[in-house]
Amino acid sequence: MERQRITIPLSGEESISAVLTLPRNETKNLGVITAHGAGNDMEQALLVAFSDGLAEAGYPALRFNFPYKEKGLKAPDRPEKLENAWAAAYRYFREGSGAGLTRIIAAGKSMGGRVASQMVADKKLPAQGLIFLGYPLHPAGDLSKLRDAHLYQIGIPMLFFAGTRDTLCDLATLQGVLDKMSAPWDLEIIEGGDHSFRIPKSMGIPESDIHTRLAEKTVQWLEETF
Repeated sequence: MERQRITIPLSGEESISAVLTLPRNETKNLGVITAHGAGNDMEQALLVAFSDGLAEAGYPALRFNFPYKEKGLKAPDRPEKLENAWAAAYRYFREGSGAGLTRIIAAGKSMGGRVASQMVADKKLPAQGLIFLGYPLHPAGDLSKLRDAHLYQIGIPMLFFAGTRDTLCDLATLQGVLDKMSAPWDLEIIEGGDHSFRIPKSMGIPESDIHTRLAEKTVQWLEETF
């Protein structure tokens, strides 16, 4: 695979960084964009391994930073700015990357996936599928404030990854949400995983094995769904 560091312009003089990862051999016409979560950036080991795994299977992959991370800030941008960055990354991947894509899947870690799903529900992001690397269904430990209303407006296939120790996504509650959806969905449960799929050392499973599993399941889902 080949990694290319690129700059994607936003409005005015602002821009964001991204990494385009391309397969070395046969390339499929379906690609995956991945956005990071609130507390990390595009260089999080999980997102790097995820994108690399997709490219190794023939799927072009793009991961990008939101503007606040470009500036070294901790607090996420306002929703409009997050959505503008997502839209710019999509346009570049579709029109400027040279990857020859006809279909694009939007993926995201926590906040990155939530923003993408809200854009899809609002018809602002023409993705053909959604992948959630830990969906933030509710605030930590608080099941009274679910972020689920827009999910029922989505009609494209969705793949959810969820850890059994994720304090932001109670599994029983998530299952209830999924059961009410009309769109096709799949759920992959990571035993022992927290919101970032870290598992207790006592389980004896290397972090890299979990990352590989996420990529392999995604490739399987892409091949079966699209």
